[in-house]
Amino acid sequence: MSSPAQPLAASLVQSVDWLAIAPPTIVAVVGLLVLVADLFVAEHRKTLLGWTSVAGLAAATVMLLPLLDGDRSTFCLTGDAAVCSYTADRFTLVIQFLVLGGALLAALLSVTALKDARKELPEGEYWFLLLSSAAGAALLPASRDLATLIVALEVASLPAFALVGLKYGDRKSSEAALKFFLSSVTATAVSLMGISFVYATTGTLYLTQVADRIQDVDGQFHTLAQTGVVLTLVGFAFKTAAVPFHFWVPDTYVGAPLPIAAYLSVIGKAVGFSGLILVTVVALPSYADVWGPALAVLAALTMTVGNAGALRQQATRAYSAVRLLAWSSVGQAGYLLVPIAAAAYSGDAEKSIGSTVAYALMYGAVNLGAFAVASLVGRTKVLNRVADYRGLYASSPLSALLLAFFLLCLAGLPPGIIGLFAKVTVFSAAVDAGLGWLAVVMAVNVVIALFYYLQWTALLFRAPEGEPEKHRVPGPVTAAIAVTGVLGIALSGAPQLVLRFTDTGLF
Repeated sequence: MSSPAQPLAASLVQSVDWLAIAPPTIVAVVGLLVLVADLFVAEHRKTLLGWTSVAGLAAATVMLLPLLDGDRSTFCLTGDAAVCSYTADRFTLVIQFLVLGGALLAALLSVTALKDARKELPEGEYWFLLLSSAAGAALLPASRDLATLIVALEVASLPAFALVGLKYGDRKSSEAALKFFLSSVTATAVSLMGISFVYATTGTLYLTQVADRIQDVDGQFHTLAQTGVVLTLVGFAFKTAAVPFHFWVPDTYVGAPLPIAAYLSVIGKAVGFSGLILVTVVALPSYADVWGPALAVLAALTMTVGNAGALRQQATRAYSAVRLLAWSSVGQAGYLLVPIAAAAYSGDAEKSIGSTVAYALMYGAVNLGAFAVASLVGRTKVLNRVADYRGLYASSPLSALLLAFFLLCLAGLPPGIIGLFAKVTVFSAAVDAGLGWLAVVMAVNVVIALFYYLQWTALLFRAPEGEPEKHRVPGPVTAAIAVTGVLGIALSGAPQLVLRFTDTGLF
């Protein structure tokens, strides 16, 4: 009786490619170690937890290098080795680099923020939550089935809710976390319903199998499949802060610790966009006539509403600098959506998706840099108003020059060549796909955005009111500003480096 059972048992056991899953695994393990170590580390040595977390994120980022030699997959079907739940291909590695690099920079900013918070933020819980969220964010681009995709999305999201509301006794922080939580849970519930419809019509959760089977859905289930496609997109549209799922962004960024706002602005978007790409282009290419127009309209609305919101910010209003960056990030999300929508109409979907990836890399570097300078100014100017940046050049010339560079990159103006290059790449994706009207909307929004970016930039070099206040730059913040500055300048000097990422390897 044992001989037939032996082959069956052997077929259910598969080896795990530990190298492929090393980046998210390292982050998750270090997160658990930090949580346990918090129980034994003395109060005056809590900064060790922060530096351990920074080291863990750096190690996870370095572990991407051995994966560059070829695609690797694990957790595959025993009957079909080509159908897997986890794939480390070129697309996965680029997004994981963005996620882990962004989390590393946010962690550097957090080291100083926690020291300044004077026990208002519990350090052990903070680092555990940040690393848990980063582990989920790193898992998501490698997910190749809908179940793993949703689990990764929630692992990335749930700790972020707690991080936003982690300040002791801060009403603003608690309200921001509650708004973020309620809207996100609603969006996730809608997405789960959509995935259940897709599963009901195809009988599988694997993205490649969904792509094959959904083309042959019985006529009576066609409407159910279409509904599932639309509902599935909702959760990922929320993560990207696409209109009308953007309303949580300004209050959440203001209520959260500034490093967490920086983290959400880049890593949160990377999670949303990578999930959106996998669901649309990989799993549902045959339904491009459904998600293509929807994403095109979302892109136009998102960039318009985001730039209009940023334009309305008053320089003297409390937290106006953070709010302007929040609304700006909504507008940037609109530009990021353009190539994904173009992939529905383009004959070369991979090139369109590559445009989004290239733009995301540029946006990640310069937006984190802008938040790094904002966190520096916020150490002495608690209300962090745009007006507080007046005369920053007189007190901190290098910080002012780098912030001006970051803002010009976001605007797409020289010397921020990489910003201009990324916008042209996105613009050409829309034109090549025949979406002329969307290209026009984008051009108009780029011109609108120039006003508030240039207005803030000019303020940096105006004569300060009163004596210029010196900004002491802590080591971790210096490192974050320096890394983003060097990256932005290097890419502006050689923008062709970004072209290497247009071949995503998804197809």
